[in-house]
Amino acid sequence: MEESWDFEFVSRMVDSLVSFLSEFVDDWLANDMRVAVFKILFSWLVLSLIAIHFAWKVYGNTVNDMYYRQGIGGQNGGTPDTAPHLSEWQSAAGDAMKTHRE
Repeated sequence: MEESWDFEFVSRMVDSLVSFLSEFVDDWLANDMRVAVFKILFSWLVLSLIAIHFAWKVYGNTVNDMYYRQGIGGQNGGTPDTAPHLSEWQSAAGDAMKTHRE
């Protein structure tokens, strides 16, 4: 019984997809203002995604290295762990509140 229901569900999904695609192709081939605007926006989206992809391939490691700085200073690029004007007992009391440390 479940197999016939699954087949019916898949059949309906395929039919609706085919009808959607046929309407989409008909609209795509029509000389309509909606289609022209859609084509422009869709091509802008695709070109933007391609540009982002290539920019990330070229500059991705640089951006990643800028965000996650390695070394003693951690993410702030050389900031000491404690402020120089605080004494040791004041800085030790503040360490209990820290939850993340690079």
